[in-house]
Amino acid sequence: MLPEICHIGPFTIYSYGLMLVLAFFISAQLASRQAARIQIEPDKIFNLCFYVFIAGIIGSRFLYVISNLHFYLKHPLEIVMLQHGGMAIFGGIVFGSIFACLYIIKNKMDLLTTLDLLAPFIALGQAIGRIGCFLNGCCYGKESAFGIYFPVSGKVLIPTQLYSSLLMFLIFFALRFMQSKKHLSGQILYSYLFLYSIKRFFIEFFRDDSPRLFQGLTFFQLLSLAMFFFSVTMLIRLFALKKK
Repeated sequence: MLPEICHIGPFTIYSYGLMLVLAFFISAQLASRQAARIQIEPDKIFNLCFYVFIAGIIGSRFLYVISNLHFYLKHPLEIVMLQHGGMAIFGGIVFGSIFACLYIIKNKMDLLTTLDLLAPFIALGQAIGRIGCFLNGCCYGKESAFGIYFPVSGKVLIPTQLYSSLLMFLIFFALRFMQSKKHLSGQILYSYLFLYSIKRFFIEFFRDDSPRLFQGLTFFQLLSLAMFFFSVTMLIRLFALKKK
């Protein structure tokens, strides 16, 4: 693990923050290039990515703090210590989606077309960001003889961060393939929600940083189930409308 990359004078470069910044710039640049190919202004997409990125960080941190409120009530200063890790992506999806919709409506862009454009690159950003989680040692898995030693915890743990990253890269490539083919408006977005919800639901069984709330399921697994049924419903509706 490498929580700190280097020190430059009084400044510290944290691996978690660095990977988040890399995730933003790589995803935003690729999304902007894709926008140009389908006659959408690249600058608008880059600006949209920036606002979604900021809103996503705020939303992810907010939900993580709420879901671990007992810790942050005792250590309130830790709320702003993003370099220590701690993001709940569902909060980022909600906050990011709200800001994205407001920006898209304000700029008179087509909502589903724009979100279809962004969806694969959101998955790519998540894949890169999870590498930052691994370097930081957060979002860890359960103890296992087949895991990796994490100096932060002093234990051999399942590297769920790397598994999540790999799966998000696969989701990114799957969505990009769908994007390159003829598709229905909204199909890429709902496919992202569908695939991500499945990934998160099963990866949670191997994680050890969330309490079990209901029938052995975590809060994030319950959210994954809600996202799964929503995405399936919307995909069925899309294809039903296509047949009509």
